[in-house]
Amino acid sequence: MALRRFFVGGNWKMNGNKESLEELMTVLNTASLHDQTEVVCGAPSIYLDFARSSLDPRIGVAAQNCYKVAKGAFTGEISPAMIKDCGVDWVILGHSERRHVFGESDELIGQKVAHALESDLGVIACIGEKLDEREAGTTEEVVYAQTQVIADNVKDWGKVVLAYEPVWAIGTGKTATPEQAQEVHEKLRAWIRANVSDDVADSVRIIYGGSVTGANCRELASQADVDGFLVGGASLKPEFVDIINARA
Repeated sequence: MALRRFFVGGNWKMNGNKESLEELMTVLNTASLHDQTEVVCGAPSIYLDFARSSLDPRIGVAAQNCYKVAKGAFTGEISPAMIKDCGVDWVILGHSERRHVFGESDELIGQKVAHALESDLGVIACIGEKLDEREAGTTEEVVYAQTQVIADNVKDWGKVVLAYEPVWAIGTGKTATPEQAQEVHEKLRAWIRANVSDDVADSVRIIYGGSVTGANCRELASQADVDGFLVGGASLKPEFVDIINARA
């Protein structure tokens, strides 16, 4: 476990303006952050440049999405090349809101993952089941299928963080219990061991997302296969510092 550096991503989603984000970034820049934790903030694309120029260099920046090619007639999209040109090194792909609000397919997400990695971006690749899938007992089937499509498009796992986000826990105030999170993370790691390699299973970081707060982060962080968090609403608040320091 010690070999996997704890990773905390903040997904700002479609929130904030220059004033509020500057306040947030000032809090992060001046906070005492655990130096063994890797921190990345996912900014709206229109603020990527602003975030990268405002945040301390020890804090990474991620785009929240990108397209599967470098350039072209794709109105409204951004490419990994553009993201890199802003000095940004990460992208979030396959978030449940992209899948379920915007109808992105596993196939498209796989293509995006492949192109982002070819462009030397780090990828925070999201997977997770909906409530009806969990209640039907198909959680494993769903997350394994989503992970398979991602795995098929990854050559270098050193640039990938896998984010397990049960859709029923995102923004609902419901959180998977530490035991529920650990169970899925452990099974995911076993799947990677069986379908990718022992080395990747041991080294890839599997982070949890879904109503993570300052109040529940330490217990979640104590689980053996929980290697960090992808944080939504709480990443816009000062308590994000407490979540970053969950292993401190």
